Amino acid sequence: MAINIYNTLTRRKEPFQPLEEGKVKMYVCGPTVYNYIHIGNARPAIVFDTVRRYFEYRGYDVHYVLNFTDVDDKLIKAANEMGEGVTDIANRFITAYKEDVGALGVKEAVDHPRVTENMDEIISFINGLVEKGYAYEAGGDVYFRTRSFDNYGKLSQQSVDELQSGARIEVGDKKEDPLDFTLWKEAKDGEISWDSPWGGGRPGWHIECSAMAKKYLGETIDIHAGGQDLTFPHHENEIAQSEAHNGQSFAKYWMHNGYINIDNEKMSKSLGNFILAHDLVKKHDPQVIRFFMLSVQYRHPINFSDELLKGAKSSFDRIKNAYENIKHRKQTSLSLDDEQSAWITKIDGFKKQFIKEMDDDFNTANAISVLFDLTKNANLYLQEQQTHHKVLEAFERTFEELTRVLGLELVVQDELLDEEVDALIEERKQARKDRNFERADQIRDELKDKNIILEDTSQGTRWKRG
Repeated sequence: MAINIYNTLTRRKEPFQPLEEGKVKMYVCGPTVYNYIHIGNARPAIVFDTVRRYFEYRGYDVHYVLNFTDVDDKLIKAANEMGEGVTDIANRFITAYKEDVGALGVKEAVDHPRVTENMDEIISFINGLVEKGYAYEAGGDVYFRTRSFDNYGKLSQQSVDELQSGARIEVGDKKEDPLDFTLWKEAKDGEISWDSPWGGGRPGWHIECSAMAKKYLGETIDIHAGGQDLTFPHHENEIAQSEAHNGQSFAKYWMHNGYINIDNEKMSKSLGNFILAHDLVKKHDPQVIRFFMLSVQYRHPINFSDELLKGAKSSFDRIKNAYENIKHRKQTSLSLDDEQSAWITKIDGFKKQFIKEMDDDFNTANAISVLFDLTKNANLYLQEQQTHHKVLEAFERTFEELTRVLGLELVVQDELLDEEVDALIEERKQARKDRNFERADQIRDELKDKNIILEDTSQGTRWKRG
């Protein structure tokens, strides 16, 4: 079966057909590195990392490119406020980005191009547009002639006339037309700048991705992805620039993830509900955050709250506990010739269903439902009097395979020996006698984390492995 992708360009799901057999050229718009990323930025990092992982699982070689915008107005403002250089600010927050998304299970991109390291390619790209008549220089700035590109608006499905009604020329603009957008900005006194045919300056935001996508992936790529907020004007402008310059289609498939709301309200600094991923990964298990982000299909909006994250932890723990119990039971299972073929077939069915759900526009929400079904059946099997090694191995292998596709880790806790459990229970008993209830509760929690369930009875404390 083919992988089907909802293509923003056509507003429908389409079977994925790569430009080159067995390969995927994928470009994802990365952050502007002037601060720590917020959880709205973390969602595309997790979502498109999962898309990449699934393509790799299905046997594709994925050339995954995610850029860093390391010079723009926000960076210059941050540098001025902090009394540091633009490059120093960028370096710090690129490192922070990699640490934060790395904690969330996001793999390094094949290429992480930076604007400042690709300035020659960007200037050459702009120059090509000027030579073809799609762009013009005006007092040190360079603008793209939006009306010169016939299909402008095809991604956001807006006509030039509709866009015209909301456009205006700001004071100081040198544009021929309100719809024209900036390719090159003349540097102000004291600002970081690069030499160009139009004088010292720096690139506009949109042109960067067009030039870097061309350099690292070619003139036409398979997938271009990013947050829903980038559809217009950023991605619309990328299409116009790239297709005007290259004379061919820029990207076959456009993917956009939905927004994040905080407690049912749009996240914004003005509402004071702005959450940084850097803070969140310190407060919560990053794997639970990733599990939560994948619990909703990527195109849909997702609502975030501490309560919902708590529920995600409980759900993910159910899956992990079943996996750990399967691993534990293997030590005492029967190794018979009887392969328990009915169970093996059932387990294989979960894998096929998982693939079916992920083939349908990477529906991680439904894929996680399959993991819950696998968990339920694993728990049912563990209730049988005799368990067989091959069945347990099939459960274990399937848990590992499917969660790995989602970038989730099923870390098995180091198991306590029976005598170690008994010793801790004895210590807890003494702590309660001494009215040291804090230590008693601490021991209960330690044992719970190790999957040991305590039951206090009139005959004493009993325990079992969960």
